[in-house]
Amino acid sequence: MSATEPLPQLRRVSLSELSTLRFPAPTIKTDDDLLAWKTKRSYQDYAIFLRRLNESVVGQFLPLTSSPSEAITRTLDLLDTLDRWIDEVPPLESPQRFGNLAFRTWGARLEERADELLTSLLPGEFSATIPHAKPLFLTSFGSFTRMDYGTGHEASFALLLLSLTLVRLYQPTVEEERSLVLRVFVRYLEVCWKLQDTYRLEPAGSHGVWGLDDSSFLGYIFGSAELREQTEIPVTAALQPVLPPMNLYFMMITRVRQVKLGPFHEHSSQLHSIAVGVPNWRKVNSGLFKMYEAEVLGKRVVVQHLPLGGLLDWDNVQGSGSDKTMPPPPPSMPTQTQAPWARS
Repeated sequence: MSATEPLPQLRRVSLSELSTLRFPAPTIKTDDDLLAWKTKRSYQDYAIFLRRLNESVVGQFLPLTSSPSEAITRTLDLLDTLDRWIDEVPPLESPQRFGNLAFRTWGARLEERADELLTSLLPGEFSATIPHAKPLFLTSFGSFTRMDYGTGHEASFALLLLSLTLVRLYQPTVEEERSLVLRVFVRYLEVCWKLQDTYRLEPAGSHGVWGLDDSSFLGYIFGSAELREQTEIPVTAALQPVLPPMNLYFMMITRVRQVKLGPFHEHSSQLHSIAVGVPNWRKVNSGLFKMYEAEVLGKRVVVQHLPLGGLLDWDNVQGSGSDKTMPPPPPSMPTQTQAPWARS
């Protein structure tokens, strides 16, 4: 799909249909399941949703000044509540490098009060969505068993937002989609960063210096979209030691510099290679889509815990004329620092 083509519309699921749908549950158990997912309507829905979110923020910068909808406001209130809980559940004195046991206490509270939180988010007729949203919600903030957090949990939150857009809690308009990224997703990242720092969560599935980021990915996609159509800020600007929080890409880079020590090119070689090897933000943006499909959605260890089915349709195969994959990467996406685990 080229940048000049109209964005595909996101299908709508009637609230009256929910009673006929099963609840989402982990479905990807084998490599064959992973391959099968790419033929399912839920995969197509997610590809369309990410593209729509991406395009909604092109040329937009933080902070967002427009007024949010009631649904967005309720979502931000929910995330604010989760943030306060972190303060109310302080870390325990522990010698472990990773995984403070207080995270399980925070997680137990989340599980106990999930219905209450989701009732506030999904009032009235939307309450029928609660059992469909709850599995995604509970897997969006890390594993309380392994005490880790990674891109699979981030994907679970994005799929939650997709599900609530399918039932039209959120409207698939440019304004609402922009708000989902620059308000809701930004706030979600802040909560998750606080969880990681407070409870010393282990990066889930980290590739170390060969990975783009130990814990997150979507912020780089959306942030590069914000910068895509301008030319005043070059890609090399990401190498500056201090970056203004004007877009998600810079926020992500700043976060990396806060949690990793040493020279940037050593601890974040992929990000450094993008900064010095890709000529413009448009190519960064399209390349990151392909990388996300390969290194997040294409890794069973990452997506095997995603709750799928029901709203996130597993039973229907997408049409032959649909957009089956993320946009292809540009030929100039750097490969000189290809990770060992990525080589054939």
